[in-house]
Amino acid sequence: MPPLDTLATGAAHRAVRSYAPWGMLAAIDLHGCDCARLADPDTIRRFVPAVIAAIGMRAHGPLHLERFGHDELEGWSAMQFIETSSVTEVWGRCFVDVFSCRPFEPNAAAAIAQEHFGGTSDVTVLER
Repeated sequence: MPPLDTLATGAAHRAVRSYAPWGMLAAIDLHGCDCARLADPDTIRRFVPAVIAAIGMRAHGPLHLERFGHDELEGWSAMQFIETSSVTEVWGRCFVDVFSCRPFEPNAAAAIAQEHFGGTSDVTVLER
C-alpha cells in the first residue's frame, strides 16, 4: 500500500483506487448571501424541492428543518432524503452538500442555491 502522504493527493489516490465510484458529492459554498433569506425557514423550504427538481431527483419522506446552536454558530440545518441519497444545507455563510449515487449536474444545484440565497458559489465535486 502506498504511504498516506501519497494517498492524500487526488491524482495519486485515483491512480491506486481499485473500484468504480459509487456516487458524487457536490459541495456548494455560497459567499455574500442575503442573510434575511438564509434566516427565513420558508426560503429553505422552497429551496430544497427546487434543487431536487433541478438535478432530476425525487424526495423521500418529509424535509427535516431545525434551528439550533449558540451565538454565531446558531443556524438552520435541513435534511431531505432523496431516493438516491441526500441534500444537506447548513446556515453560516451557506453550505449545501448534495450526494447521490446517480450522476447529476452540480452547477444546476449551485444555480438554484444562488437563486434562493444570493451570493456567489464555489463548487467542489468529489467522487465517492
